[in-house]
Amino acid sequence: MKCTAIILAAGQGKRMKSNVQKQFLQLGEYPVLYYSLKAFQDSPEITDIVLVCGKTEINYCKDAFVQKYHIDKVSEVVAGGKERYESVYQGLCACHKTDYVLIHDGARPFVTEELIQRGLDCAKEYQACAAGVPSKDTVKIIGEGKKVVSTPDRSHVWNVQTPQIFEYHLIKEAYEKALMHDSSRITDDAMVVEDYGNHKVWLYEGSYKNIKITTPEDLEIGEIFARETYDKKSKKNEKSILTY
Repeated sequence: MKCTAIILAAGQGKRMKSNVQKQFLQLGEYPVLYYSLKAFQDSPEITDIVLVCGKTEINYCKDAFVQKYHIDKVSEVVAGGKERYESVYQGLCACHKTDYVLIHDGARPFVTEELIQRGLDCAKEYQACAAGVPSKDTVKIIGEGKKVVSTPDRSHVWNVQTPQIFEYHLIKEAYEKALMHDSSRITDDAMVVEDYGNHKVWLYEGSYKNIKITTPEDLEIGEIFARETYDKKSKKNEKSILTY
């Protein structure tokens, strides 16, 4: 069974208010994008990785990430589109004889091997799934003038994350149908399958640490998570040396 990870790194990150794209910013010891590439590289379930980036960043990504950090599972580095859904489709087109695709935002650096495994277990059973966590906040639906229209029962509200995992032919065909219509409202891949794939999507347990680096505040939180991860690895290495 072939499982391909499509990692999206073509976003401009305007809300970060930085001259450097958010996926290339330094976070702890490494750039943001490194962490997700490393997680999929280390996952034994992942066969290969398709990295989607800006057209002008292809050579940079090959040099600064694939070669520098020895991410040898990267089979393709392709140019994305103006919108996220266009980038996903380019990634799907770059897959070769794949059974499952895991679509992940490169700006979510704290995906783990355990989270990837949970997602694949879910996808093998249901064919379409997405990581998510129960909402900690009450959510309001608003109408014109920001007037509250309704308040959903919080017990039924989840915040959706990535990876979102699908049988390849299911998501590819759904995207091809979606692109024939108005695709401007597409905000995630599960929505494409829900609306155009004639298939239900299941959620599996994500992580509250699986944040997306979007604003300067996210970067500050990410620094804390990155430091915690680095400290744990250091302690683990020290323990291994002592045991040896």
